[in-house]
Amino acid sequence: MGGYRIKAVMARRIYDSRGNPAVETDIRLEDGTLGRGMVPSGASTGKYEAIELRDGGGNLDGKNVDKALRNIRESLAPALIGMDARNQREIDGKMIGLDGTANKSRLGANAILGCSMAACRAAANYCRLPLYAYLGGALATTLPVPMVQIIGGGAHAAHAVDIQDFLVVPLGEKTFAAAYEKVVNVYIAARRLFAEQGRPLSLADEGGLWPTGFKTNEEGVSLLTEIIVRAGYQPGKDMAIALDIASSEFYDQEEGAYCLNMEKRKLSREQFIDMLCDWVDRYPIISIEDGVSEYDWEGAKMLTDRLGGRVQLVGDDLFATNVERIRRGVNEGCYNAVLIKMNQIGTISETFEAIDYARGRGYLPVVSARSGETEDATIVHLAVAANAGQLKVGSAARGERTAKWNETIRVEEELGLSGRYPGAKVFLDAGIAIFGKWEKK
Repeated sequence: MGGYRIKAVMARRIYDSRGNPAVETDIRLEDGTLGRGMVPSGASTGKYEAIELRDGGGNLDGKNVDKALRNIRESLAPALIGMDARNQREIDGKMIGLDGTANKSRLGANAILGCSMAACRAAANYCRLPLYAYLGGALATTLPVPMVQIIGGGAHAAHAVDIQDFLVVPLGEKTFAAAYEKVVNVYIAARRLFAEQGRPLSLADEGGLWPTGFKTNEEGVSLLTEIIVRAGYQPGKDMAIALDIASSEFYDQEEGAYCLNMEKRKLSREQFIDMLCDWVDRYPIISIEDGVSEYDWEGAKMLTDRLGGRVQLVGDDLFATNVERIRRGVNEGCYNAVLIKMNQIGTISETFEAIDYARGRGYLPVVSARSGETEDATIVHLAVAANAGQLKVGSAARGERTAKWNETIRVEEELGLSGRYPGAKVFLDAGIAIFGKWEKK
């Protein structure tokens, strides 16, 4: 017996999907088993996220990660060597204690998460289990409903439009593979329509089509509705729309106003929420992420009061995968769902705590990738292990995105008859009734 203790921790600089430096960590156990973690990076990062440590200066646009790598080699590795890789909570707790800050700013969330992911993968490999089965056991059977970007905007497309993501969510279907096939048909229809309209088929950071020539933000919602029909599906029945507003990116905190830069207009909190409610009335929208700014708790409550029973309202920047911030949202009645990003909080253990806390309070968890991604597919296994029910990783194009979708197809095949794909039920069970609520006017 034995062989499960950590023998070596190695770290290197790799590069993410935007060409920026990223942290990769290898952990090798006494018996030779290897685990690897590759850490992603966000573009529209919230103020309350755990700190991603970068070097600054002129090299690599100031985004080098040598400081984080040094912290792994000099601080984290010596502390982790000899620990039981199967005790994830103890490993993560050790690193959190070594860092000693509330936001992992001393050692860096990218350094800590790389080790957390690598240890977890090493333990799963040691136990000869798929990562989802190692993390979730026999109860890890739920395949996630995909939330897929078709048109990219905001910080993912040089702010060509203010809204960050125009996405689709397949409704119905009995398997993930069948549901994702529908999404790909929508993506193909989008490319064809863009070509017909003379729009360049350029890709945004997450693989969605670049919003060239848009005159308003609403044009993206209208166009996506048309694309769904072009693909042969009924909006609101076969396919719904999800929006990531990323409103903190254009919120004026001093004035408490939302500045739609491409439209050259400034809206009060009330006017901006009126606009979103109007869109929900006129388009097949099932989910809105970051509908108001991370600073605007009053607006979050107001939006929830008006739309909480009709659509999924996802908190990303507002909650930052942080139990304390989610707790405040629950207490103040803000939103009804939480975006889950591992690198927002910095360890596997804390990510699960956020999922469990949110779901225990009736909030839907949506596991998410970042705009600066790698080919690592850990979040797929995380979503299945936690039975989260939803997964958002970008578009149907670009290898770092398809790596996740393809891994989900493999996991579904591996689960076989024990796997469960909830489809629209994930929303219906939460009191969000999309069927029959919308028809084109």
